[in-house]
Amino acid sequence: MNQDIHIPTSQSPQAEKVWEVLKQVTDPEIPVLTVTDMGIIRKVDVHDGMVEVTITPTYSGCPAMDMISVNIRLALIEAGYREIRIHTVLDPAWTTDWMTEEGKQKLRAYGIAPPAETTARSRKLLFDDVVDVECPRCQSHNTRLLSQFGSTACKALYQCNDCKEPFDYFKCH
Repeated sequence: MNQDIHIPTSQSPQAEKVWEVLKQVTDPEIPVLTVTDMGIIRKVDVHDGMVEVTITPTYSGCPAMDMISVNIRLALIEAGYREIRIHTVLDPAWTTDWMTEEGKQKLRAYGIAPPAETTARSRKLLFDDVVDVECPRCQSHNTRLLSQFGSTACKALYQCNDCKEPFDYFKCH
């Protein structure tokens, strides 16, 4: 089930304006993605001049979350909001299923292979099962895992057997 972030039609015009601001806040580790592309914004409430934003980290202990919170606050201040609360929730846990399709396309264009599986399918895979990861450079599916650990904890390192280029794969979780 894809849970792309979108502005619900029932939200207030003030909350919609906050969502528009949040669409400009980029991820500090992958600057082509916004926090809305990543799906880490879970909820926006605006009441009595107070803006409340609820975020979920991509994984517990993600070092980028402090910077993301600061960047959200700065963007909202720049947009004229003064009373801001940012809540972090861990339940439900973030999943790559929450990434937008546009965000996955941005990853590919940036040279990072987006998640190849849904979270439900990924949980069913055995450790030795092959995940079909497409090379973001030449679109070949003839790729191999070099390391479960890439440039950040949420990525693995792959190599294309056709173009020979190494690339990060955004792990499904």
